[in-house]
Amino acid sequence: MDTLSLAVVGAGPVGLALALHAARALPAARIAVFDTRPADQDVGRDPRTLALSLGSVQELERLGVWDAIAPQAAAIRAVHVSQQQPALLAAFAKLPQPELLLSAHECGVTQLGAVASYGAIVAPLQAAWLAAVAAEPQRLSARFGTPVAALKALDEGGVEVDAGIADRHDLAVVAEGGVFAGQARKPFPQGVSADYRQTAWVGQVTLLPADPLDAGTAYERFTPHGPAALLPLPPADDGAARAALVWCVDAADDPVRELNDAQRLAVLNSVFHPRVGRLSAITPLKDFALGLNAERTLVEGRTVRIGNAAQTLHPVAGQGLNLGLRDAHALVAALQAAHGPTGLDAALRKVEWQRAPDRWALIATTDFLARSFTWPLPGLASARGLGLAALQTLGPLRRAVAKQMMFGWR
Repeated sequence: MDTLSLAVVGAGPVGLALALHAARALPAARIAVFDTRPADQDVGRDPRTLALSLGSVQELERLGVWDAIAPQAAAIRAVHVSQQQPALLAAFAKLPQPELLLSAHECGVTQLGAVASYGAIVAPLQAAWLAAVAAEPQRLSARFGTPVAALKALDEGGVEVDAGIADRHDLAVVAEGGVFAGQARKPFPQGVSADYRQTAWVGQVTLLPADPLDAGTAYERFTPHGPAALLPLPPADDGAARAALVWCVDAADDPVRELNDAQRLAVLNSVFHPRVGRLSAITPLKDFALGLNAERTLVEGRTVRIGNAAQTLHPVAGQGLNLGLRDAHALVAALQAAHGPTGLDAALRKVEWQRAPDRWALIATTDFLARSFTWPLPGLASARGLGLAALQTLGPLRRAVAKQMMFGWR
């Protein structure tokens, strides 16, 4: 739909990727990006770590920004998932630890994905958008430092964007979600919300890998307190191996909060699989409340929500950003095929049903895993461990899981 007037609210990675894709796919469309962040703010310094699937890396390549991101990113060449055995079982039964290994080599690709900081991803996307605006100021605009107070559906169709001055658009896409603790809960039946009463402690660690060949491996460890993950990062200036840490625990019985850095490091060295090696240093950790906050539908009239604005998930699967980028790609593809106002409404309905399987499969999976750590059911941990062990022995199913991790539900 070339003549579309599109407002994108939120200049994070999902909103900027959508705007860049739409600007190329819809060469006559008028596109405005709104964000409360001033354009001169140094977003590149934001250290938050994001996991990118292979599909997301390919999307950023198509947008022409991956070459700027890649030097600051670390490739994920394998994913190792394991479960910490209960102490008594480990001591007396001498059973091997349940584990699952997904490798890029087995899947016939060079990498399963990559890890980069929020700033390393957003800064090139923002620079590309500002360059596009400078090249075509008559149809593209960057409204940074401009908070959007409200979106109002118009009787004649379209959306009024209240950003100081009312601005009418055919379609508004909200890609500004934030974190769970700062969000208004989506009430039933319009949405699905759950406070998991869990805390994610995040930071970075330095490690001495048990086997240098494991460089580029992401580790997920299921523990009695919750999942813990290590995501590979580019080496430190001195060449030391680094990883981003996401450590999820019960907020009411938090074993992390009162510990100092040395104690936290000692606990982590007892938590992770021996394949990880030894963690030798840890940065100060920040904590975030965890929960589920999801819209039941992406589309409401001429307003579409994508990314964290549509679904904020538990980080157990590390797939939130990837789901948002797939939302954005599908929306632009549908708009490209639309013709006129009637075609726009049909395109939005198509996006709704087309994205539903991928969205709800991931929402249900992360919700189940997050809740399962709080269920006092005897044998649940053993059942989860058996599931990991079974997946490891079933090659075709293991590769199917890896494919879904890389590209989502297709």
